[in-house]
Amino acid sequence: MHPIKPRNGILNITPYKAGDAKIEGVANVIKLASNESPLGPSPAAVDAAKKAADAGLQLYPDPACTALRAAIGEVHGLDPTQIICSGGSEELLHLLAKGYATDGDEIIYCQYGFIAYPITINAVGATPVMVSEDNYTANVDGIIAAVTPRTKLVNLANPNNPTGTYLTKAEVQRLRNGLRDDILLVLDAAYAEYVEQDDYDAGFELVDNGLENTIVTRTFSKIYGLAGARVGWAYGPPSVLDILHRIRGTFNVTVMSQAAATAAVRDRDHVAKAKAHNLKWVPEMSKALEDMGMTVTPSQGNFILAHFPGGPEQAQAADTFLRSKGIIVRPVGNYDLAGALRITIGTDAENDALLSVMKTFFT
Repeated sequence: MHPIKPRNGILNITPYKAGDAKIEGVANVIKLASNESPLGPSPAAVDAAKKAADAGLQLYPDPACTALRAAIGEVHGLDPTQIICSGGSEELLHLLAKGYATDGDEIIYCQYGFIAYPITINAVGATPVMVSEDNYTANVDGIIAAVTPRTKLVNLANPNNPTGTYLTKAEVQRLRNGLRDDILLVLDAAYAEYVEQDDYDAGFELVDNGLENTIVTRTFSKIYGLAGARVGWAYGPPSVLDILHRIRGTFNVTVMSQAAATAAVRDRDHVAKAKAHNLKWVPEMSKALEDMGMTVTPSQGNFILAHFPGGPEQAQAADTFLRSKGIIVRPVGNYDLAGALRITIGTDAENDALLSVMKTFFT
């Protein structure tokens, strides 16, 4: 008897392992592993979700996410007809690979890019093409050089997870100019709201370049604090959105999630507070860890990548020690960064606790 065979590429996938949320025997865990918002969602978003639930869950949600797209368009100054919503932005990454690539095609991603990229590529039977980075930053010349006649998409996280590095607007434009017009550039801007650099741009202008070959994906899981609601969105050209609508799930964003995200995107004060908290703590935590002898990659996200002077062995020891004190951070050996830990910015108290334990570790 022969087992039924999956499509090409599926068995090449290493399943995604989410960050741990519990430590056996520890009641109160400090979780700094998954880049979740320490401030949580806007109270308005929570209230909107509760009201949506109270109104009844027996009816299907609006498949077009009409109110949510209107709110996103209003806040970002975008045409709602060029916005598509999804169950988290990762769903969009899968749909883009499914819509534009198949066996024999190639999709480019970067060395330390989001671990979901090779998963989405292998899932459609395409060939993942990884491009080495320069000082933990995407290498535009390397990406352009990796293009072949079989290249269909380029996935670029900007800012990137888990490194926190970014490409300037000029560099992203140079990348787009260096790619063939028939290659779709996917700009994954999940952490865009945290960036405070004048030379950064999420890429909306590139979507409107008239060539219909660039799309920007965004999420409500980070600064909006709605990771549990699973809401993502993208701004793209009509022809690309047409493909995505043909293959997406019909009711892919729940009633409560649509209501929560609609309220969240309009609560600009809450977003400002979350950004201010992050802008305060990223440099403070980075400096404190560097004073302990670590090397920290400059980050534009809500996390930092901290490299241990003693390499992988010391990083593993630190992770074990932190867990013994009830603190969970993220080992990143699956990114070939075994000598580092990714640390999410938490609340004031959580950050102080993390630094105190790390200081003890190095003492």
